[in-house]
Amino acid sequence: MDTNVLIAASAADPINPKDIDATPNDPALRLKVWEWLDQFNVSAARLVLDTESGIYDEYCKKLGFNDYGIQVVMNKWSTSAVDNVFVAYDKHNEGVLPATLATVVHDGEDKKMVAAALASHVDFGEGCVAFAGDTDWHDWEGALARHDVILEPIIEAWSRKKHAEKKQR
Repeated sequence: MDTNVLIAASAADPINPKDIDATPNDPALRLKVWEWLDQFNVSAARLVLDTESGIYDEYCKKLGFNDYGIQVVMNKWSTSAVDNVFVAYDKHNEGVLPATLATVVHDGEDKKMVAAALASHVDFGEGCVAFAGDTDWHDWEGALARHDVILEPIIEAWSRKKHAEKKQR
C-alpha cells in the first residue's frame, strides 16, 4: 500500500483527523480514501510489508503512532493479517527491481512498494499496490501488469484526471 493512502485517510479520519499535507486536497475525496482504508482494516485482506521494515519506516516518517493509517497497520499486525516479504535494497535505500522495471519506476520511495508487490506475487500468488494521491502509478501500470503487479487506484477517476492533466503539461 502506497504511503499516500495512509496519509490521506489519516487526514480525513472522522474521529481524529490529522492536520497534514495530504493529496488530494478535497475533503470528500480524502473521505473516500478513509472509507476504503476503513473497509480494508476490517476485511480479511492482508497487508504486505517487507522484512527489512523499509515500508513501515516510510509510513512512520510521514505519520505518528496515533494516526489512523498507522493504527490500521497495527491492527493488521495484531490480527496476523500481514504478509512479510523480502525486499533487497540498494545503496540509496531503494527497493531493487528487475531491469525491465528499474528504468520505468523512477520514484525511489515507490520502488520498495513495487519490489514488495513482486515478492508477494512470487510468495503468495498476488502482488498489488493500492494508491490514492500519487498519479505516477498510471505511468507504470503497463510495465507493472507485465510483471503481474495489480494496481488499485482508490480514487481512480480523480487520479486518472490528474494524470492526464500532468501529461498535457
